Amino acid sequence: MRVIAGTARGRTLHAPPAGAETRPTSDKVREALFNVLGPVGGLRALDLFAGTGALGVEALSRGAAECVFVDASDKVCEVVRRNVRECGFDARARVL
Repeated sequence: MRVIAGTARGRTLHAPPAGAETRPTSDKVREALFNVLGPVGGLRALDLFAGTGALGVEALSRGAAECVFVDASDKVCEVVRRNVRECGFDARARVL
């Protein structure tokens, strides 16, 4: 899984082990979603059931002002924190 566009374009995202807990959003689905949404620069994003954090990281990469990631699993939240940190979005992200 990778970031599709923006400042973190091409970065590979880490994922928790696949299974019943997480099902990452595919590149194609994320691309289609952001094509429909249009520019997200300066907006706030909320990534519920974050999983890998791919949707929120994509929004941040495309210029969103901030993103809050929410997931019930501590293991998943650690993966999201790692992805956010490695993409350089620590200051604009919160993981709950």
